[in-house]
Amino acid sequence: QVQLVESGGGLVQAGGSLRLSCAASLRTFNSYVSGWFRQAPGKEREFVAAIGWSGRRTVYADSVKGRGTISRDNAKDTMYLQMNSLKPEDTAVYYCTAQPSQTGRALVREYEYDFWGQGTQVTVSS
Repeated sequence: QVQLVESGGGLVQAGGSLRLSCAASLRTFNSYVSGWFRQAPGKEREFVAAIGWSGRRTVYADSVKGRGTISRDNAKDTMYLQMNSLKPEDTAVYYCTAQPSQTGRALVREYEYDFWGQGTQVTVSS
């Protein structure tokens, strides 16, 4: 069974910080690459950040570059997204995702991922 469960969402004031967590139940967690996507009401789901097997390779969308940090703790089977200097336009449902990988390199396209969490709501007040 493959399960991804996000937590840590909520209401935060603009300029504040927030840390999202994604607990994974995977057959071999360190064989998966992972990422975060988000979707605002009426909008397409968009890429936020991705991370490879070891956590050394990371990729960020331009919208969060310099404000977001993706990380993973393979010993805890958990992946994180730390976001600082939050803006109202960051308001969205945030999804964690995972994909088995032969290369272990970060993936940035939605269609490249097979496994998704249920999402956690992030609301940034102005």
